[in-house]
Amino acid sequence: MIATLTSDREIDTILRRAIDGERLHQEDALALLRSHDLTAIGQAADIVSRRLHPEPFRTYNIDRNINYSNVCAAVCDFCAFYRPVGHDEAYVLSEEVLDQKIQETIDLGGDQILLQGGLHPKLPLDWYEDLLRGMKAKFPQLNVHGFSPPELWHFHKMAKLPLETVLKRLMDAGLGSLPGGGGEILVDRVRKLVTRGKVLTDGWLEVNRVWHELGGRSSCTMMFGHVETLEERVEHLERLRQQQDETRGFTAFICWTHQPPHKAPWFGQDAEAGRKGGIDMSTLPPAGAFEYLKTQAVARLYLDNIPNIQSSWVTQGEKVGQMALFFGANDMGSLMIEENVVAQAGTVFHLSLQSIRHCISDAGYIPRQRNVHYEYIDAYPPPESDDAKATGPLLPVIV
Repeated sequence: MIATLTSDREIDTILRRAIDGERLHQEDALALLRSHDLTAIGQAADIVSRRLHPEPFRTYNIDRNINYSNVCAAVCDFCAFYRPVGHDEAYVLSEEVLDQKIQETIDLGGDQILLQGGLHPKLPLDWYEDLLRGMKAKFPQLNVHGFSPPELWHFHKMAKLPLETVLKRLMDAGLGSLPGGGGEILVDRVRKLVTRGKVLTDGWLEVNRVWHELGGRSSCTMMFGHVETLEERVEHLERLRQQQDETRGFTAFICWTHQPPHKAPWFGQDAEAGRKGGIDMSTLPPAGAFEYLKTQAVARLYLDNIPNIQSSWVTQGEKVGQMALFFGANDMGSLMIEENVVAQAGTVFHLSLQSIRHCISDAGYIPRQRNVHYEYIDAYPPPESDDAKATGPLLPVIV
């Protein structure tokens, strides 16, 4: 028996079923989210994670988040990054700047860029195709992990072409994989409250479904701790699990807590773009580390068909990001050479490559660099170093 399991028989039973590999129901996940026994839930998630990943490694990758533009025709009340069309701070990066950022990433050992922007109302589909072709011609070894599902849905609507056609054209131009951005909470009640002019739940899932059917892979995400209920948090997980049952295209799940933004000066004022009303999410109290670790652990237990869980040290910081390795995560995520969106909300955590590797080795694992498919791309065994001396994962107390 796990020594710190709660005396609540319902929670004890749920956790034991998850540890034994049984699929949990929505009411099970809801009971866990309502529970305050973080230790027991975390231990169960750790056991499941080590069952799925018994190797002595935990992974990270090196990429750069390049925001090719901050112009967006939609409005998200939690986003301090976007700028309306015509704003003095609106931009589209030049080819020269993009090339410089990519070369810097490769020079630091990276093999990928995370390419995202807003829903630009004027850039045509062939602009994005030319962008991808130019990148692949100059940097053929680079994986472009690009364009969130809301962006791709926007491209499809702007081009007035079938979604499959748009995705196939971008894939042929060099798009390698899709990030899970713009997922927030996959429940339309929540999406309509916090966003306007942005794809709803079925559209977000449809982008991923079609991409997976074309043979592509993507990650999936959840931003929680704002206006959603616990039931809606579970509904989000259920929608992801159902789609993964159908397509098997999600490589990883990443969750993070809502980062209350500084109130943008144009909040509720841009009538031309339809930016009236909305929720001032800067006033919402932030969810803390307790809620983050518990929700990630429940996700590991519930998403039994998604192989990898990624820590979100970018929003949670180094220590909580490391603790996530004991709450279901098997990956520390990206070195994140550049990050703009979360930083604009006022949350700024930066880790060096050495720090990320030490987070993994101090947790008892051997750090390994991986690619978007979670394949190891570094040499092993590594040169003699502190990282190579990991003693093995620290185990929960079992009696």
